Amino acid sequence: QVTLVESGGRLVQAGDSLSLSCVGSGATLRSYTMAWFRQAPGKEREVVAVSRRYGTSIYYADSVKGRFTISRDHAKNTMYLQMNSLKLEDTAVYYCAADSSIILSSQYSASHYDYWGQGTQVTVSA
Repeated sequence: QVTLVESGGRLVQAGDSLSLSCVGSGATLRSYTMAWFRQAPGKEREVVAVSRRYGTSIYYADSVKGRFTISRDHAKNTMYLQMNSLKLEDTAVYYCAADSSIILSSQYSASHYDYWGQGTQVTVSA
């Protein structure tokens, strides 16, 4: 059973930077595709960035491309999301997710991930 724990969310101002972490346990996550999703009030959960297993590819949503960076430290079984130039519309609960067998075409959909963290709140103020 994989357990994921996010941390790092807090209140920041627009234009600030913030780094989120997702620590995994219960499995070696190198063989898992991992992703960051976010969910704003009243909206559906949306993909932010995906890091496919074994580092084969990385995907970013258009809304964060050039501002956010996803990375992984396999020795620490940890995934990160570096967020720069934060905007008001980045306000959301951020979740990390993992799956060992997700195919490329399904990696953008929350419903295809088996394991989730509890979420961490990021609030961007003007």
